[in-house]
Amino acid sequence: MEPRNFDGDADRPRSAGAKQTGRVLVIGPYLRVRAGGADAQSETHIQRNAEARLDEAAGLARAIDLVIADAIIVPISQIRPATYIGKGKVEEIAALAKSLDVELVVMDCALAPIQQRNLEKELHAKVLDRTGLILEIFGRRAKTKEGSLQVELAHLNYQRSRLVRSWTHLERQRGGFGFMGGPGETQIEADRRLIQERISKLESELKKVQATRRLHRAGRQRVPYRVVALVGYTNAGKSTLFNRLTRADVQAADMLFATLDPTLRALNLPHGGKAMLSDTVGFISNLPTQLVAAFRATLEEVLEADVILHVRDISHEDAEAQQSDVDAVLRQLGINPDDSGRIIEVWNKIDRYDSEQREELLNIAARRPEDHPAMLVSAVSGEGVDALLAAIEERLAAKRTTLDLSIDAADGAGISWLHRNAEVLAKELHDGRFDMTVRVDETKRDIVVNRFDAVPRLSA
Repeated sequence: MEPRNFDGDADRPRSAGAKQTGRVLVIGPYLRVRAGGADAQSETHIQRNAEARLDEAAGLARAIDLVIADAIIVPISQIRPATYIGKGKVEEIAALAKSLDVELVVMDCALAPIQQRNLEKELHAKVLDRTGLILEIFGRRAKTKEGSLQVELAHLNYQRSRLVRSWTHLERQRGGFGFMGGPGETQIEADRRLIQERISKLESELKKVQATRRLHRAGRQRVPYRVVALVGYTNAGKSTLFNRLTRADVQAADMLFATLDPTLRALNLPHGGKAMLSDTVGFISNLPTQLVAAFRATLEEVLEADVILHVRDISHEDAEAQQSDVDAVLRQLGINPDDSGRIIEVWNKIDRYDSEQREELLNIAARRPEDHPAMLVSAVSGEGVDALLAAIEERLAAKRTTLDLSIDAADGAGISWLHRNAEVLAKELHDGRFDMTVRVDETKRDIVVNRFDAVPRLSA
């Protein structure tokens, strides 16, 4: 559905239509920004195209099978404390919601609890803000126990701040106890206490999940497998690229947050080495802080990764703004997005360009600094994937030591150990001995040097 600009004098069709389950009106209440204004550079989301932002919000609603009755942009000059938007705009939206017979109004912004309550009173419909909508999607998509725990924790933290509604059962008080009991606790206080108890229990269970993940990581560190993690904006094509690189069958669909639960698969490198590739949850602008905190156990795979592939949908009109959003989340996780030794930028979906546009894109990539290259790929067609694998192998090799050694051909146990714990680059038999070149992690360097009299290979 084409988004419409809902300014005061705009003409608006009023086709009510038959009532359907899950009919929703999507509102984009975006601040007006004067050209060259100071705010234009201070806030990433301001730089976004309003139509693209609204289209993304509608996509989020469709991700949980809601029927979009209409999607409109509401330009605002300032945020109102009571209802976020001005009184006149609220009245116009209320009339539109009534004419369209919608059950839900989605506001593409973060609403304070009081703003959400006031809007529900004025619009006579349930109101869901951007944070609540994303939480609903995560609640439906989480498949594993870990994912479900993380989503429930995030939802409870969000709901705890929403206990300001005028529900009648929240106004009751429980009786006191004895002479000192007083009026007792209100129902809202009891609800908050129950939510806090559940939050504490979930946090305890997630600590066990984190401990299990640490054991798994420790097990991987005992073998010469390094970890490569995929990060990027939701729907950038991470899962499709994951399937292309690992020949796996992870769900990949043209929708926001198609996959949530982390997946690990073996990644075969060009010269016979192996790494573990991790597919993680996609990021999005204004990602709720509750989700960043709750999914930290999952995102620890990114924190521990040796190489991070930042996958970008380079064909998207807001590709630059999406990059800024991902960089912001990486910084929240304590990762420097400018760390060129660890992060590889992957420009995906080049198959959407014709030959002339692709040549222009190649020229743009060629002008980038040598320490910040961009790998152009198509996860769908496979174009550029071989070059990406070579770049991954090069980054991983930079973190390892190359050693030369000679071992008796009869030392089967030693040869077997090297194949299990190092990357064998070359192996030649001379006079009953194997001359070998191996690449090892720093944690195993001293073992190989001491056991096999290995010597570091000099750089060419």
